[in-house]
Amino acid sequence: MRQTLQKTERLSSPKVISRLFEKGSTETQTSYLFPFKVFYLYEPVSAAQSLPQVLFTISKRNFKHAVDRNLLRRRCREAYRKNKHLFLEFPEHRAPSYIAFVLIAKEKVEYDVIERSMQKLLPRMSKIDV
Repeated sequence: MRQTLQKTERLSSPKVISRLFEKGSTETQTSYLFPFKVFYLYEPVSAAQSLPQVLFTISKRNFKHAVDRNLLRRRCREAYRKNKHLFLEFPEHRAPSYIAFVLIAKEKVEYDVIERSMQKLLPRMSKIDV
C-alpha cells in the first residue's frame, strides 16, 4: 500500500462536513483520546470506498499563530498517512466513510504523542461488518 494522502482521501464536501459537526446527530459517532476529538460517519456499504475521507482541524482559539496551526496540521496528517494501513489489517472490519480529527490540546504537541494516539484511534473506529 502506498503511503500517500491523495485528494480523494481528503474531505472537502461542505454537506458532509456539516453532517459531521451537526449537534445532536445520531449518525455521527465520536471518540476522545488526547490530543484528539474524532467525529466519524459510516455510509452504506455500497457507497463506501476502501479508505475514508479525512479532515484535520486545529482551533485558532488555542493556537493564535498560523505557523503553529500549520505545524500541528502537518504532524497530524503525517501520523494519519503513516498509520492508515491499520484500517485494512482486518478485512472483516469496515472503516468509517468520513472522519474529522479535531486537535483539542492547548499547547504544541510532539509528533510522538500524536502518532501514538493515532495508532490507538484508528483501530477503535473500525466497525465489524455483518
